[in-house]
Amino acid sequence: MKNSFKTIYIYIGKEFVFSTCVSFLFFFFIFFLNQMLLMAERILSKRVPVWDVLLLIFYSLPGIIALALPFAALVGSLMAIGKFSSQNEIIAFQASGIALRRVFIPIFTIGVFFSCFSFIMNDYFLPLGTLRFNTLYRSLLYSHPELEIESYSVKAFQDSIIANGQVDGVSVDTLFILDKEAEGSKRIILAESAVIDKSIAGAISLSMKNVTTHAIAADDKEQYSYSFAESMEYNLLLKNISAAFRNPSPREMSSYDVYTEIQNKRATLASREKENELRIRLAELEYRHAYRGIVARLYAGSIAVEEAGQTLQRLASAAKANRQRVFSDRTLQVFLVEFHKKFSLPFSCIVFIIFAFPVGLFTHESGRSVGFGIGLFISCFYWGMLVAGQTLGIRAQFPAFLAMWVPDFVILALGLAAVLIRALK
Repeated sequence: MKNSFKTIYIYIGKEFVFSTCVSFLFFFFIFFLNQMLLMAERILSKRVPVWDVLLLIFYSLPGIIALALPFAALVGSLMAIGKFSSQNEIIAFQASGIALRRVFIPIFTIGVFFSCFSFIMNDYFLPLGTLRFNTLYRSLLYSHPELEIESYSVKAFQDSIIANGQVDGVSVDTLFILDKEAEGSKRIILAESAVIDKSIAGAISLSMKNVTTHAIAADDKEQYSYSFAESMEYNLLLKNISAAFRNPSPREMSSYDVYTEIQNKRATLASREKENELRIRLAELEYRHAYRGIVARLYAGSIAVEEAGQTLQRLASAAKANRQRVFSDRTLQVFLVEFHKKFSLPFSCIVFIIFAFPVGLFTHESGRSVGFGIGLFISCFYWGMLVAGQTLGIRAQFPAFLAMWVPDFVILALGLAAVLIRALK
């Protein structure tokens, strides 16, 4: 009997793996094409060496694989189970005394492997690929500084913000620069056009034409000056641009690093709250001390009642403001959302299989095509919930755990509901 189960497990596993591979190629192509379109304007059109472009694409693959695998597991399991159901193989298994749980075991086991593999790609290879990507991009930036100037883009650098219109090679149409000088004064620079000069090492040099400059003094906001010029040179140091690559986003960090950063941010936030508690106590002590002094002065007649009331009101308002002060760290919420996403997305492989198995049993005709269609619909549905949860978690301060795990819980509930419906038939 053991040998017969082994044969069946291998047969079911091969069918599931084959369907998942086909689905994975489909999703991989979609995400890969999206990545290529994002890189096309930024890198491919800048005459960057082909080998460097291929390396950049290679370093982007871990993120694509980690994202495509859960959806491939969903569609692959639906296609495999749909095929078994439509060709009456499920009935043949049951007629041979093989319970449905025996059919489920190899699919679930392989799904757990896919889940672990997706987590490893997301948690180890994605940060590693991002590190290599940024290192290579920094080196390319020094030989191709125009990479940072894209058509109709707004870029924030260390001390400046640059917005521009159409970029054609090294020619830039309409340029807007907001920067801050060393002494603290701010400038607004508007140019009709500019040319990127790559001859200056370590900088992006912009040769601007028909320039208008509006400068605001640091010490006096009402003091400003205007100037006009036919031409102007503006240099943007590449080291200020490449500095942005040294601080990866939480998506590009391992779960351990994200967790460590979360603990550091929580400790900083707790320290600020503790300092505020001390301020509140000091304000209350100051209020009590002032109250006793004012009462004594009122009895002595050395202060007017109106002046005493104003003084106490001012001190009470300061103490109330400290009590009502709420400390928050927006970046902490971003890290929390990404931390839970690092686990919820790979775990969705298992959730998808629990959903797909009972749903696939309902498809009696055209099993593969129906399974593929249902899989695409559920993939879009899950992706929409994931994006909505991420948006709510970051912008609306929705609990990070619920924001990232609710999509998994919803799909799991639908799968369990399908199991219940089939059991009641």
